[in-house]
Amino acid sequence: MAMGEADLNKERLELALEAAGLDLWENDLITGHVTRKATKTFEELGFTEDEIVSGVQDIYGLFHPDDIDTVRRAVADHLTGVTPQYRCEFRLRSKSGEWIWFANYGRIMDGHSETPGKRLIGVTFNIHDRKCRETEIAQINQQLTEQNRLLQQLNATLERLAANDSLTGLSNRRTLMELGAKEAKRTERFGHPMSLLVADIDLFKSVNDMYGHLAGDRVICAVAQVCAARKRSGVDIVARFGGEEFVIVLPETDGPSALQVAESLRREVETLLVCVGDEGQEVAVTVSIGVATLHQGSGMSFEELVNRADQALYQAKGTGRNAVYCADMPPAEGGVVEQVPLDLGGGGYQP
Repeated sequence: MAMGEADLNKERLELALEAAGLDLWENDLITGHVTRKATKTFEELGFTEDEIVSGVQDIYGLFHPDDIDTVRRAVADHLTGVTPQYRCEFRLRSKSGEWIWFANYGRIMDGHSETPGKRLIGVTFNIHDRKCRETEIAQINQQLTEQNRLLQQLNATLERLAANDSLTGLSNRRTLMELGAKEAKRTERFGHPMSLLVADIDLFKSVNDMYGHLAGDRVICAVAQVCAARKRSGVDIVARFGGEEFVIVLPETDGPSALQVAESLRREVETLLVCVGDEGQEVAVTVSIGVATLHQGSGMSFEELVNRADQALYQAKGTGRNAVYCADMPPAEGGVVEQVPLDLGGGGYQP
């Protein structure tokens, strides 16, 4: 009767293991023998009954080289009491040479016997499909991460393109008005003056008419570089306002200081000789500049400040070009700076 019950329990165990996809094994860690072989696992790997390994060391020969240390460490951690169970995931080489993912779960069953650490009993189960899905998901996540990185770079590029003038790389008009409005609010809040320069290339239409639009673009870029070179990093705003007109915002700068900056800029542009032809033709370039200053309590908006400097620019143009005019200072006090005759090259053109 007792044997019948034992046989029944064994059948129940076999059925439960089969239903769960588990392969029961037992190792004698003292002798190094496999006292119960993971038969189903080896059959799944394509080995016959005669080819199934019988020793623990022989089993290690089937593990993927990258997984052997992981398995040995997991066993050692359990044998030394670091972990309450032995758990590990690894790859085994099938008879055909394919690497298949499996997992082990086991425990020492005789820790308090006369031969502690002798019997390590556990189960092996196939996790290859799950690992393949995990790998696929990891690859998808990696692709998504890379795509997100590229998308962020693209968005950053689009933001720069939206904020900058495509020809000169300076801030465009929209960016100027947004940033300038913020600086105007800072001026009102902290009481620091803010000045603004509007510079326009003199007789630019004549350059286009004489040498073509590509030459005109070269002249615009040359002046833009001079304007950008004078920018205080993180402080000033330099923008192409449209066509051949540029705006420079000078926070914490009063009128006399802005006038000095404008005159220095005018003189530097005056020294330019821009190559405008394939045969080495060069054209001299000058600018006229209008200057206006915003003070705390003036009630003037940034747009109004731009218009005021633009009006000063036309006053400078009216004096004969290649001049600086400050809207806040009358001519007798330095509102108008000297004017110099223009030479566009090739024709000795005078304004």
